[in-house]
Amino acid sequence: MENTIVLTMEEQKRVEVIQRVFRRELRMVEAALVLGVCERHSYRIKARIGKGGVKGAIHGNRGRHCSWKLSEKSVKRIVELARGKYRGFNDHHLSEKLGEEEGIKLSREKVRRILRAQGISSPRKRRAPKHRSRRQRREAEGMMVQIDGSPHDWLEGRGPYLCLVGAIDDATSKVPAAFFEEQESSAAYFRLFLEIGRTQGLPICAYADRHSIFWTEREPTIEEQLTDRRPKTQVGRALGELGVTLIPAGSPQAKGRIERLWGTFQDRLVSELRLVGAKTKEEAQAVLEKFLPQYNRRFSKPAVKVLPAWRKVEAKRLEQSLCFKYQRTVAKDNTVQFGGALFQIPKQSPYRSYANKKVQVHVLLDGSVELFYQGEKIARFDSKTTHTIGLYRTNGRWEVSRYGPETTRPVQLYELSP
Repeated sequence: MENTIVLTMEEQKRVEVIQRVFRRELRMVEAALVLGVCERHSYRIKARIGKGGVKGAIHGNRGRHCSWKLSEKSVKRIVELARGKYRGFNDHHLSEKLGEEEGIKLSREKVRRILRAQGISSPRKRRAPKHRSRRQRREAEGMMVQIDGSPHDWLEGRGPYLCLVGAIDDATSKVPAAFFEEQESSAAYFRLFLEIGRTQGLPICAYADRHSIFWTEREPTIEEQLTDRRPKTQVGRALGELGVTLIPAGSPQAKGRIERLWGTFQDRLVSELRLVGAKTKEEAQAVLEKFLPQYNRRFSKPAVKVLPAWRKVEAKRLEQSLCFKYQRTVAKDNTVQFGGALFQIPKQSPYRSYANKKVQVHVLLDGSVELFYQGEKIARFDSKTTHTIGLYRTNGRWEVSRYGPETTRPVQLYELSP
């Protein structure tokens, strides 16, 4: 439809914040902090939205071809020179030679990015000393949360070895959610943001370490290269869909607030667990649920800004983003193979077939599986049905039980109500 305006989560956030400015609920200085831009640019955003409505939140370069982007031929030429004629040259020296001898005038930073993208490192290893300063807290609650997992012998040998997954608000040191898991996993962080989103709302950004759950070093696929997208993990993709900025920590000291939280918990919480003699994960979780309100009352601090920055999101939107998403091709008999199991797409119309179409397989946290085609849900299988065919999760992967049905024959399943 010509009149339909599609906004990203980031653009929706801008519209919501500027609308609060128009209602005089926020000052421009506060809006700039929430949006992560300078005050001067926040006035530009306000002027564009005031003049053009929600269209003003859309970046002016959307859909335009980048005129100054370096051609693939030039990039290939630079890489060949770096690996051949100018092999061993450092980044600065190479950029000078490219301009003087080859007529390719590029900045040192541009040359450095090209070489690193091709796996060519600098021959000179030197790290200058850094001056480290204490980072100030964010001004409003919900602007940033630090997330992490703490594997520890929480039950002191009385039960299984557990990992405590949680988050701490940077402005107030409150713990909005925490729970015990067998290990740190993507599903655990999905559950963490689902609980935070339901009780408080979503934060503006999340501060995390460089664990492979959040970041990936894999090469981009052809589709990602064509759309100029960076490879993302399941958690990184989900937070991007929800408009939560994921910030990587350069060192454990950089996220010292949550590291100190684990130190406090490994002292006080372990003592509380020992006091009641907890032996299972369920018993430990019950103690943790009583401990968290006490901790927040004792150790939380008031934020500089009274107005919180949590963003309310519909529960359905949270569930659709905080899940595992995979792409599969539908077979000619309208079945989808996933994890060794076959899912039969129910017949919706005698004139419509999904054969050879690419569909999205969404595996929700409760174990149910949903199939989507071009954003439309075409089938749903609840957790009981998926368990019947032997689909279960272990060690971070979806697998099929060997005691389930044979996968050489299609398993006839029917769509269940959402």
